[in-house]
Amino acid sequence: MHEQVLILDFGSQYTQLIARRIRELNIFCEIKPYHQYQAGDHTRAVILSGSPFSVRDANALRIPLDLLLGKVPVLAVCYGAQLLADSLGGSVVKSDHREYGKASLQILDVNDPFFTGVEDGSQVWMSHADTVQDLPPHFKLLASTDSIRVAAFKSDHYGAPVYAIQYHPEVTHSLQGKRMLENFLFNISGMKGDWTANAFIEEQVGMIRRTVGEDHVLMAISGGVDSTVAAALIHRAIGPRLHGFYIDHGLMREGESEKVMTLYHQHGYNVKRVDASGYFLKALHGVSDPETKRKIIGKSFIDVFEEEARALSGVKWLAQGTIYPDVIESISVHGPAVTIKSHHNVGGLPEKLHLKVLEPLRMLFKDEVRRIGAELGIPQAILGRHPFPGPGLAIRILGDITPEKIGLLQKADEIYITLLKKYNLYDSIWQAGAILLPVRSVGVMGDERTYEYTLALRAVNSMDGMTAEWSRLPYDFLAEASNEIINKVKGINRVVYDISTKPPATIEWE
Repeated sequence: MHEQVLILDFGSQYTQLIARRIRELNIFCEIKPYHQYQAGDHTRAVILSGSPFSVRDANALRIPLDLLLGKVPVLAVCYGAQLLADSLGGSVVKSDHREYGKASLQILDVNDPFFTGVEDGSQVWMSHADTVQDLPPHFKLLASTDSIRVAAFKSDHYGAPVYAIQYHPEVTHSLQGKRMLENFLFNISGMKGDWTANAFIEEQVGMIRRTVGEDHVLMAISGGVDSTVAAALIHRAIGPRLHGFYIDHGLMREGESEKVMTLYHQHGYNVKRVDASGYFLKALHGVSDPETKRKIIGKSFIDVFEEEARALSGVKWLAQGTIYPDVIESISVHGPAVTIKSHHNVGGLPEKLHLKVLEPLRMLFKDEVRRIGAELGIPQAILGRHPFPGPGLAIRILGDITPEKIGLLQKADEIYITLLKKYNLYDSIWQAGAILLPVRSVGVMGDERTYEYTLALRAVNSMDGMTAEWSRLPYDFLAEASNEIINKVKGINRVVYDISTKPPATIEWE
């Protein structure tokens, strides 16, 4: 078992980012809600996250620090720092102004190991409305900024070092924040950084073999990164006892199903293609509401998968390509998270089919999944693919779905994606796709008046899909894309480009 860091989440928007930064150092870490504060046998450090809440509130989120301090080194960030101060005899007050943005760190103890290699005056990122006014007993001031006296403080009183900072080292605006995390984890906590892609593969293959034994495993494989990497891991462990179904709902990109199946067969995976396009299109006939579309697709997927699964015997497991953001988002600090979209790949299948669930990627972020996939020999054409929605083009066709609209969107989308690759833009974009709008407008082609559909192009940049910025595509690219689509796809006479960020918009339109 690898050494690990426990991150206690008090609801900060940056908690996932802390985990990503730690994983980049080849250190395993796990995010738990703040009330699951028990450190395990392999826990070598604990990090208390920030929070949108205030420690001055009557219902502030608190933990019994006496059960935590002294066990392993602790780093308290922002709210965590204020929680330490407030709980241990210091004082926290409301700032006379919200401290948000860049600040210059004035290091008072340059010899402290937390600041090894960190320049005095280094830029850090503040985001808090409260501030620590008085340090608790046994704590020492380490750093200030122009706007706050207490920016960092520490104690060696508890038997294991306790550090507290009122800025966010995990964000890129804290220019040497990663170095501070390295110092805390390696120099102060004594960690080795032994969590690598090869180590993960060896451990998971062994875990799958021990867990599954001689049983058979079912899995829906979509051709996307997550399900393909999960299938590769399971296949390495149990070979043809993995039974994959590629359910073709007729809403994939042009030629996608053929490419996916060719790849799976080249790698020797036991995958069956199920052509259910007619079933899905019949179920979706005349439906325009996006949430209803998602529910229909989810139900239809379960119906088809269930029918195929019942034809097999000896299957006791259902594998999923669940990754860590899926796990985190399903756990709220205060209880169940709000459901944003209802479609999920397997819905209630485990209960219906009386199967146990196998999720070999559930502790990985997307970039880690890609690194594991590369070690497993999965081609970059799959690993570098943009995320694609489970409901496929159904939620990129606004309004009702018809074979004609699917054909239009597939042709237009193929032109768009091909040009992104031609211009060497594809790999620098998180996600791109075309959306067919339920809007017709007047156009002129030659001497003829047209009245045809409008197509929106979407491209965003993101780290994990939680937030996204629209991609600044070159004008000459957009001009060629528009020209090619309008000239080659009869039925579309207008192309627009979506420049909305997430939030407030979502990446997909439905």
